[in-house]
Amino acid sequence: MTRESVFALIQSHLADELDADPSAIDESTRFKEDLEADSLDLYTLVQELEDSYGVKMSDEQAAQILTVAQAVDFVLEHAPAAS
Repeated sequence: MTRESVFALIQSHLADELDADPSAIDESTRFKEDLEADSLDLYTLVQELEDSYGVKMSDEQAAQILTVAQAVDFVLEHAPAAS
């Protein structure tokens, strides 16, 4: 799993969920300010990351993730090691 592959999944998910232009989403993109994502959108993203990468994210942890880069970092730090 690479940073690029995690970013690509998040970018694709956000573009689909929020009807956004994928090229407008980069690592510095902020969920609420730049994409106007609401709490349900963010919950859906958390579910996608949990399902795709096996990470577990508490509500408190999710509340601390404000940008795409922070979401990528979280996945890379918390994903179970590939066997």
